[in-house]
Amino acid sequence: MLSARWMNKHKPFWARLDDLVKRTGHQGVQALNHKELQELGLLYRQSASDLSAAREDASSQPLARYLNQLLGRAHNLIYMGRRGNPMGIITFYRETYPRIFRETFAYTLAAFIVFLAGAGFGFLLCLHDPAFPRHVLGAHMMDTIDRREMWTHSVVTMKPLASSGIMTNNLIVSFAAFAYGLTAGIGTLYMMAMNGLLFGVVSTACWQAAMAGQLFSFVAAHGVLELPAIFIAGGGGFLIARGLLFPGYLSRRDSLSRAGGKAVRLLLGTIPMLVIAGIIEGFISPTDLAPVVKYLLAAALFTLLVLYLGLAGRPPDAAASPLSSASPPDSSSANFALRGA
Repeated sequence: MLSARWMNKHKPFWARLDDLVKRTGHQGVQALNHKELQELGLLYRQSASDLSAAREDASSQPLARYLNQLLGRAHNLIYMGRRGNPMGIITFYRETYPRIFRETFAYTLAAFIVFLAGAGFGFLLCLHDPAFPRHVLGAHMMDTIDRREMWTHSVVTMKPLASSGIMTNNLIVSFAAFAYGLTAGIGTLYMMAMNGLLFGVVSTACWQAAMAGQLFSFVAAHGVLELPAIFIAGGGGFLIARGLLFPGYLSRRDSLSRAGGKAVRLLLGTIPMLVIAGIIEGFISPTDLAPVVKYLLAAALFTLLVLYLGLAGRPPDAAASPLSSASPPDSSSANFALRGA
């Protein structure tokens, strides 16, 4: 049971924290000077410790509720106190997103490896069992491939509708690969593997029908954006699973919160990539443009993507390696450090 002496000792700290929170009003943390901001952080950590002590005492539940509400108000002030910046979205895509991508590149690489393993497995299954592609792709699509015809010609006749449908489908796949991270990564693993398997089966079936050139000239221009976006979303799912399964010295809730914050930003960064890929897939990929033009477009887009993800957001004197060098900590890491973890 918490003693009266303990209560009297800590009440002034809670009152001071409450006063600082009230004083901010609509101005947020801008209403406080530097010394008061430091005091706010210290009082927040102290009150969080007091809340833990109050929760362990069954007779102190009213105090625990009061401290929980006080900390909730202070948390909103500390972590969401800045006013929205209209330029924030530009800063996010120009600096924050490529930096987070580099910090979490290992998870994107893991998603790519799973996809590649699925594609290789699909290739081997097709070689082992010539009937396997028909089971996976269906009789109609296989009949089209057997006639050495591409199944994408219908896209040309309804470009706007097809482009919209393609974007929607790609966004659904990416969001699902991301969200399935909450299944401890099992759902994300399944989606990456199955998409890889499907890609391997389609590629093998077209190769066996002497249509590999037609397939890859169709896929190249939009695939250099679409596939990396899906890998990045899958990497976000694996990042969530990592926070859920391996919290380390953090509580599982805090670990998941930190991992989820980065993963959400990874997912948000894929949206422009998928939109552009959908437009290209609807308006350029299925057309009769010369394959060399499509390959050149693919090369240009992929080069720009690599330069953007590898170099954007770096200080001028950063090391030349785009993926291996350490990058500055993001805001969530800074906030974590300020909490004194």
